[in-house]
Order: sequence, then C-alpha cells, then structure tokens
Amino acid sequence: MIFLKYNDAESDFSALFNRTAFPEDIEKSVATILSDIRNRGDKAVIDYAKKFDNLTLSPENFRVTQEEIDNSENLIDDDIKDAIQLAHANILDFSKQSIPQDWKYNPRDGVTLGEKFTPLERIACYVPGGTAPLVSTVLHTATMAKAAGVPEIVITTKGSEDGSVNPAILYAAKVCGATEVYKMGGVYAVGALAFGTDTIKKVDKIVGPGNAYVTAAKKQVYGYTALDLVAGPSEIMVLADKTAPPAFIAADLLSQAEHGSGFEQAVLVSDDANLLKEVEAEVLKQKELLSRAECIDKVVDNGIFLIEVANMDEAAEVATLYAAEHLEIMTEDPEAVAENVKAAGAIFLGPWTPEPLGDFVAGPSHVLPTGGSARYFNGLTVNQFFRRTSLVKYSEQALAKEVDAMSAFAKAEGLDAHGRSGTIRFDK
Repeated sequence: MIFLKYNDAESDFSALFNRTAFPEDIEKSVATILSDIRNRGDKAVIDYAKKFDNLTLSPENFRVTQEEIDNSENLIDDDIKDAIQLAHANILDFSKQSIPQDWKYNPRDGVTLGEKFTPLERIACYVPGGTAPLVSTVLHTATMAKAAGVPEIVITTKGSEDGSVNPAILYAAKVCGATEVYKMGGVYAVGALAFGTDTIKKVDKIVGPGNAYVTAAKKQVYGYTALDLVAGPSEIMVLADKTAPPAFIAADLLSQAEHGSGFEQAVLVSDDANLLKEVEAEVLKQKELLSRAECIDKVVDNGIFLIEVANMDEAAEVATLYAAEHLEIMTEDPEAVAENVKAAGAIFLGPWTPEPLGDFVAGPSHVLPTGGSARYFNGLTVNQFFRRTSLVKYSEQALAKEVDAMSAFAKAEGLDAHGRSGTIRFDK
C-alpha cells in the first residue's frame, strides 16, 4: 500500500493520476487482431477462439441455442435466480424514469423545432466471462436496451472449453429479453460485432466493460459502430472522516481489488491519519479471508493508495482530480461533501451504501468511466440506446424573415449554393 499526503512535495502522485487504459503494446496487438477479423471474418474468429480461449468453434455453433438458454434456469440455484430477477426489476424501473420523449415547440411565428428519439435497431452487450463471469453486466446493459425498445439485443461472452456458456449469464440474458447470445470473448468478439462477418450481423453499438484489450478494441472500432464509453480496469475511491468504520472501508476497497487484472486501483482519502493506519491493518486482515486473495495481492502493493488530506474540502478536490469510476463518501455529512465533487462515474453516499450495491442491484448501470475519463464520459444510461433526431419546419413567411441571414452566412463561408437554396424560393 502506498501512503501519500496531499500538497506534500515529497508525495509522488504520478502512479495515481497518470493511469491509462491504452498501453502502447496492447494497442498494437489489438490492431493486428482487428485487421485480421475485418479481412477474414468467420475464419479469423475460429482461429482466435482456439488461440485465446481453447474453444473449438464453427459458424454453426458461434451462437448459443435457444434450448441452452431455456435450460439455463435448471442449472442455477434459486437464490441466484431471485437476485437476477430483483436486479432486472430495479434496473428496468430506474431506466424507465429517464426514457427520452419526443417534443416540439414554436419559438417564432411559422417555425416548429423539436427532437424525436428512435431506439437503435441492434446493439451488442459485451459481458466479461474470464476470471469472473459478470452475470450482473448482462442486466446492467441489456435491461436498459430492453427498456429503450431496442429490437435486437446481442450478448457476447467467452465460452468454456467444452463449448458451454455460464448458465447464470444465459438465464440473465433470457430475463432481460436478449435475442442472441454468442460464445465469443475478447478482441475478436468486439471485432466480429463491429465489422460483421458472413455469420454475424454487425451491430449499431457495443456497450459493456472489459479488460485492457477489450477497451483498446472498442476504441479502435469506433466509427464502424457506436460505443458507450471506454471502460478499463475497475477503481474505487473512498472519502472518509473519523466517523467511518475502518472495517467497512477496507471491505469496499477490497471489493474492487479482487477483479483480477492487477491494474485495479483502490484509494482512501481521509483527514484522519489514524483512520488510514486502521484501514491498512483491516485490508491486510480481511484479504486473507477472501477466495480471490491471489488476485488481490496483485493490487495491494502498488494499487491501494492511502491519502491524508487537511480537510474534506481537500478530499473533494482530490476526488475531482482523480475522477473515480466509483466514489464512496463516508463522512458526517456525505451530501455536503458530494456537492464539491465535480467528476465521478457514480457516487455512493453514507456507510450503508457499499459500492457493490451499484455493481449488482441498485438500479443505475454499473458500466462507468474509468482511468479519469469520468471528467468527459458518463456512465451507461437508457438514453444511449436511442438515436436523437432534430426536427425543423419553416413556413414561407418564416423563411422570408431569415433568408437574408442564411444568405449572409453562405457569403461569409464562400458557399453560394447554400445561399441560393434559400433565395431561389423567392425568385419571381
């Protein structure tokens, strides 16, 4: 663990703030794979499935059968099915609160302006299935697409060596109303869905988190398809004062450290030096109780940061600079501290709101910006599954009032055909 003090010349914050989801060596290898997928289509998918996942695929079995999907509920425990149903209901309810509505208004005589919103036709949800099968990601992507009215919802996730797909992922896909499930993961899955192949129809948009390779792949296919955001290794920041329980903080830091890539970050910011020490001891104690201790050990030395600040105003300043994917605030007045934070993917207020609630059942999507990109990206929302179209209508009289201004702009920009498209309507 790394101890730092804010505004201390001896504290090196470079490892904390200079994080990136796009290492150069990863970018290059991803570009090679994507080019191959674009050129060889199904054949390249087959080769990479074998190379990276030891999975023998053919175009006939890229897609999970409906029988496998229907049988999935017989292969998982009732408590998992109940959790999936609960999360689906909560996410669906949250999504319905912000579905965009068509609207029009008349700002000037003879002028009607507005917007219309149309669901995308076909989207893909990337669901990580490697070190941890993220069943919740199915819900946090496909449920929102379903709420938006997207007719074709594709799930893609890594298949097991025997050709099967995690049954909880399949059950969640069924609950969400997914229309297709593919047993493909990693860069080759992103490429196949972005470019399309003889077997796999390309999609309008790819959503969902992934490792550094998937993140780089999403960035590189932008333009062939739309994206939600580029979300890399998970991260959490906790702002805490003396009122916060050290055991709660340690547990929440470890919840993100366990993801397993080794690039995760977990950060505590506090104005109480004693709390920092207490949390350090709790992290070391609690990690020994966890099944993924080996994954956590990759993060403990260089990915857990304990930062001392003078007060909660400084803590909010650090949080804004860091722009965390997940920000917990455990202070005497968490809402007041949150008011001063200008950038975060999601904020969790108070000691009874652990971040994994957001990962699983709370309602807002857990697909959130990482690596400081919360300064300019938002988390996934239902309105990202719509096309927004402007509506413009002028009467003859309204055009007559503004045609001179239209012509003036055309003259200034050297585009006389633009101007003539207006003036010709009034030629006698």
